[in-house]
Amino acid sequence: MKVLADLQLHSRFSRAVSQQMVVPVISSWAAKKGIGLIATGDWTHPLWFRELAANLEGAGEGVYKAKGAPEGSPLFLLSTEVSSIYSQGGKVRKIHTLIFAPNFEVAGKINKELSLRGANLLSDGRPIVGLSAKAVAEIALSLDKRCLVIPAHAWTPWFSLYGSMSGFDSIAECFQELSAEIYAIETGLSSDAAMNWRIADLDNRRIVSFSDAHSPPKLGREATVFEVSEVSFPAIRRAITGEGPDKIAYTIEFYPEEGKYHYTGHRNCNVVYSPNETRKLGTTCPVCGRPLTVGVMSRVEALAKGDVETKSETDKFGVRWIKDKEEKRPPYVMLVPLLEILAEALGSGVGTKTVLGAYEKLTSSLGSEFKILLESSLADIERVAGAKVAEGIEKVRAGDISIEPGYDGVFGKVKIWKEEGGAEDEIEQKTLF
Repeated sequence: MKVLADLQLHSRFSRAVSQQMVVPVISSWAAKKGIGLIATGDWTHPLWFRELAANLEGAGEGVYKAKGAPEGSPLFLLSTEVSSIYSQGGKVRKIHTLIFAPNFEVAGKINKELSLRGANLLSDGRPIVGLSAKAVAEIALSLDKRCLVIPAHAWTPWFSLYGSMSGFDSIAECFQELSAEIYAIETGLSSDAAMNWRIADLDNRRIVSFSDAHSPPKLGREATVFEVSEVSFPAIRRAITGEGPDKIAYTIEFYPEEGKYHYTGHRNCNVVYSPNETRKLGTTCPVCGRPLTVGVMSRVEALAKGDVETKSETDKFGVRWIKDKEEKRPPYVMLVPLLEILAEALGSGVGTKTVLGAYEKLTSSLGSEFKILLESSLADIERVAGAKVAEGIEKVRAGDISIEPGYDGVFGKVKIWKEEGGAEDEIEQKTLF
């Protein structure tokens, strides 16, 4: 069976996170999205841990559902994120690490050990610890070998494994003798699977993508679809480690240009460089003289073994799938969230009543967001939401969109319909496919 999973998010106990990120609301929005397996997030926080224990009930080995939720509701898996800030090799390192625990008992033991090592778990849902990423992995794996440790948003400049500002050049440099226990990396919003296929360090590791959502509507903006014998922690673990028949079927990617660190730049000075421009012009801001934030694309270029040949195939729904030429890796599809498509089609903001009303009408009539984006007929979409929305979804499926790439913390700007003579004609954009 296939299960669409989003295994990275944050609770209301994390900074800059919606107070709506609570179990019932997460469960409800996951169902609207078509997510079958969702992260709990933040189980290192004592108060959230208590809420999770009170609001979830067992629904299989290592998976849970919201209490009172009907059969078929989204299941939860115990996932958290830890921020390590420490010094290694004469440089300050800032690494975010995901930990998946097989049950509440193991999660509780990890929390206790982190507290004994000086971590203030009450400070934030994603705690900042003075322990190295390796030490965090060692704690989890020493307490239970079933735990999974995955570097989060692996290319983000400031807080990631390969980050240009505070990361490492390899998994072995970061995790040392534990590197063999790092079976996967999470792409983050500013990179896609093909970018990661270029890295020799990842040749024998899985590529996963999750949303890192801070509010319910952001759930599933990236996701991983697993093909498993059952929805359970052991099955997901086997798919990620590559042991047994369970596997990753494909990933659903944010357009990486839309991510806020795709290109190199300096937002305060409105300086944006593509990788070619970065090579030619360097990484010093020509306006203020300070270092530019080196983007994910330039960082991938620096560490890549070379180019990887890809191919694309269009299915019967008009969805474009990207594959490596030899088909040794799971394929992926790039999508724009339905709320963003509706906002542009209807000429209204993502959070407005107009857009949210159209979203509710579509999902109640045609099924989940992912069903609408990937499988619903354009005729049905037009019948429910109008020709403009149907056209927008058709263009997104085909990759017929333009994006002004994000940089230095500024999200990229998606344009499904190009405005003739508009501002986007005056800036260099990447037209996809």
